[in-house]
Amino acid sequence: MQLNLSADEVLKTTRSVRKRLDFDRPVERSVVEECLDIALQAPTGGNQQGWHFIVVEDEAKKKALAEIYRANWALYASLPQGGGGKALADDQMTRVRDSATFLSENFEKAPMLMIPCIKGRLENVDVATGAGGWGSLLPAVWSFMLALRNRGIGSAWTTIHLMLDGEKKAAELLGIPYEKITQGGMFPIAYTKGTDFQPAKRQPLESVLHWDKW
Repeated sequence: MQLNLSADEVLKTTRSVRKRLDFDRPVERSVVEECLDIALQAPTGGNQQGWHFIVVEDEAKKKALAEIYRANWALYASLPQGGGGKALADDQMTRVRDSATFLSENFEKAPMLMIPCIKGRLENVDVATGAGGWGSLLPAVWSFMLALRNRGIGSAWTTIHLMLDGEKKAAELLGIPYEKITQGGMFPIAYTKGTDFQPAKRQPLESVLHWDKW
């Protein structure tokens, strides 16, 4: 069932969902496949379509991935401001941190986890190559999240499991050829508790918009 939101509504109200993920309601494979099929219409450099999407339902594998995430989250959360500097107001940072901690503690409860991948290794490449590589994957991931949102399903964009040797551990667990493939994150997939999401508070456009020069 689709929510029949307008394109603008989907774009403005697709949030990283953590505390409102419904861990008790199953997610149908057919719906996820439908959303991924939509995601494949995203732009990709040279039309090479070097993306791969691993959807994990197996309980033992979800738990193992969650443990990788939790170990890295514990380190990340110990850094000043959770590694996030002072970009957010203190009260907003507290809410984000609390929400992220909740997800860390419950990651494996999501009916599915999705890890998007792109061909090639991107950790030590030049800026142009990196931009081309990520630009060939992340638009598709965002399209996937938008498609989920219009079907009452939520997710959260996370990259914590990639820290340290977490990406390599996940690759070993899932049979990903680490030397040839780069992971782009890990996304819980679950129906949301309610669908009434609102636009987030953002800094005003004039503080980030530049015409003709910085």
